[in-house]
Amino acid sequence: MEKILQVKNLNKSFYNKDGEIEVIKNMNFYINKGDIVTLLGPSGCGKSTILNIMTNLIEPTSGSIDTTGKIGYMFQKDHLLEWLNIMDNITIGLEIQNKKTPDNISRIEKLLKTYGLWDFRNMYPKELSGGMRQRVALIRTLSVNPDILLLDEPFSALDYQTRLIVSDDVFKIIKDENKSAILVTHDISEAISMSDVVIVITKRPTTVKSIHFMDFRKDKKITPLEARTNPKFKEYFDMLWKEIDNNEVK
Repeated sequence: MEKILQVKNLNKSFYNKDGEIEVIKNMNFYINKGDIVTLLGPSGCGKSTILNIMTNLIEPTSGSIDTTGKIGYMFQKDHLLEWLNIMDNITIGLEIQNKKTPDNISRIEKLLKTYGLWDFRNMYPKELSGGMRQRVALIRTLSVNPDILLLDEPFSALDYQTRLIVSDDVFKIIKDENKSAILVTHDISEAISMSDVVIVITKRPTTVKSIHFMDFRKDKKITPLEARTNPKFKEYFDMLWKEIDNNEVK
């Protein structure tokens, strides 16, 4: 398998009036091309800090993140601009980068048609459901044609039923578009159902505690909803629960 991203001996500390706060400590892992990898850990453990380092929003104290692909970041909130219609929201990144070419617009139009958003392209965010807004946010992230998607708890603001449906949609889009992805979550069921690999990380200072390969993903067509009914799902859940300190993760 081809590695598309590798985290090597990553450390990050912040400083305030009380001194040094160690957030990430000697973290190491890698991602193979085409895989969805989940970082599973408690709220406040530094998962978003890891993503921010990957996108160069902040610098590590030491260590490195090596990647052979371009990164796109899908935030926890959709951050759609309410005064722009859906098409303009999706293409704003291209416009900023001066890449709003006919070829790129054609590719976005194809994505909208393929994933059921074409008829809503002239509508405004307030007219869409929470689930549809998240699909728009994902298409916007894909608009700059990244190789690796960073998903920062993208379903946390949705109700449970919508969360299940949208996770299926997002999974399908990532796999159909042959992208790699890193998902961060504190939800064990979500991690198992979405992922090829689950990396359990510790409380702060965060490091890798264990790595688990979801064997049922050998069938690449299995969806997150189908994964939840797989006989191995409970086995994985019990295994991951034991890897996590009591009451850390729901």
